[in-house]
Amino acid sequence: MDEDAQTLALLRSLDLVPGPHHLEFPYGFDHESARAQAMRLRDRLTHDFGTAWRLDDGIQDASYSFMLHHPAEATAAGVPLAVRLSNFGNLAVVTTPRPDSHGDLDEAVREGALTPADRSRIEAALAALGYTLVPSRPLHRLYDGVTWLADEPEGAFYVSYGPHRGRATWWTRYFEHL
Repeated sequence: MDEDAQTLALLRSLDLVPGPHHLEFPYGFDHESARAQAMRLRDRLTHDFGTAWRLDDGIQDASYSFMLHHPAEATAAGVPLAVRLSNFGNLAVVTTPRPDSHGDLDEAVREGALTPADRSRIEAALAALGYTLVPSRPLHRLYDGVTWLADEPEGAFYVSYGPHRGRATWWTRYFEHL
């Protein structure tokens, strides 16, 4: 099974986890524990990069609660980096710089948006803290899961990028405002 198929299988399995009607998080999601873990990730990335990462922990009405930012001038490639942390399954995604800029980190490195050293630092920190790094490419497929998001008409969601503007994608399900 290729990486995209494996990723979609993981996303679909998490989509079956019961949650409230608003889809922001599964039952049992511990926001304070997730925040503490996100703070540990921020501290680890700040240490590993030698420059501060900023944690945005005021995110509401979304399927993710935390995003870490690293400014362009502090990266070796001169491109801003962000890591979004989903409320489901300890999923994480790296954006370089926008959600649809690169299909995966291999592509980001090939196109010069991320250096191999910076990539290794991010991957090591995520793995050490128990996050599952998800490539962007499968997240930008139309959402065809089990929730009501799959039934929403075109234009129901404000997605300002990618080929599915206004439609729910797997990105919407796990890494976007709802």
